[in-house]
Amino acid sequence: MALVPPVSLLSVQGVSKSFEGVTVIEDCSLDVGWGEMVSLLGPSGCGKTTLLRIIAGLERADRGTIHIAGAQVAGDGTWVRPEDRNVGMVFQDWALFPHLDVSRNVGYGVPRGKRTEEVAKTLELVNLPGMQDRMPETLSGGQQQRVALARALAPQPTALLLDEPFSNLDSALRRDVRTEVRQLLQSTGMTAVFVTHDREEALVLGDRVAVMDAGRIVQIGSPAEIYQKPANPWVAAFIGAVSMYPADADGQVARSDFGPIPLLDAHHGPVEVAVRPEDVDLRPDDSGTATHTVEDFEFQGADSMVTVANAAGVRLVARVSGTQSLAPGDRVTPVYSGAPAAAFDQL
Repeated sequence: MALVPPVSLLSVQGVSKSFEGVTVIEDCSLDVGWGEMVSLLGPSGCGKTTLLRIIAGLERADRGTIHIAGAQVAGDGTWVRPEDRNVGMVFQDWALFPHLDVSRNVGYGVPRGKRTEEVAKTLELVNLPGMQDRMPETLSGGQQQRVALARALAPQPTALLLDEPFSNLDSALRRDVRTEVRQLLQSTGMTAVFVTHDREEALVLGDRVAVMDAGRIVQIGSPAEIYQKPANPWVAAFIGAVSMYPADADGQVARSDFGPIPLLDAHHGPVEVAVRPEDVDLRPDDSGTATHTVEDFEFQGADSMVTVANAAGVRLVARVSGTQSLAPGDRVTPVYSGAPAAAFDQL
């Protein structure tokens, strides 16, 4: 009878960690499926890198358990050394050995008998064929990042852990390299966990996104779920530009001072609606009945970000076409034109 693999390749349950009495990870649980890519997103200092290091075995948790491919590697008296967990790690600074050429960097950790073959195959995989004899200092930033990825992949790990792997690249190269990495990992079926504080990067790379705040995982879901149905106002603001706009809800419609807003879930009474800029149209004042005044206009090329405010000073941000020109002081009426929005009861 064939063995059935566990549902989750990686299972983290109830993990907590403190340093010198300061809690940095509190009761974190995360399951990552076979071949799944999960982005671990949060602000600096929220504990996401510590959680990744605990999974890799570079730190020991105070409480909780970790299983990889069905085998327990930490918790309940069990401890498996990092080198025996069969996970690859790509560090923020890439951590290449400066005194070793590319071949020896990539081959580090690969059995000697397979080294030449695996190095050549992995360099081909990351689009660096024939680079075996180059030294790290002769490579561009993008090439060094690929070498770090190749070194993590060459031993054929069960899973890959990446800690802010693109943070040392300039913005244009960063976009190109992350697209290449995503396509590479998808093509190989590799299970991966990315740590990042960049929300765009998290949404692009992750099949699912786990959002962390102050040592806790506060929401896990697909990129669309996290963006469209945030768990709380903090997640709504962290994952993307948003206006928390006051309104009165009656079931699945909220009445605001600029008109009705459809809601994802039923609410009753005063609420704050998470209004995304792309869901707001601005109509010029043609009849003298406009409800809002333009406070700020930022032209960004294909589109522009416009901040408007009502008579009470409550602000609303809209993303409009770059061809629409507005100026501070202009009178406009916002119109909600998006999908049903998330709302939160006012306390």
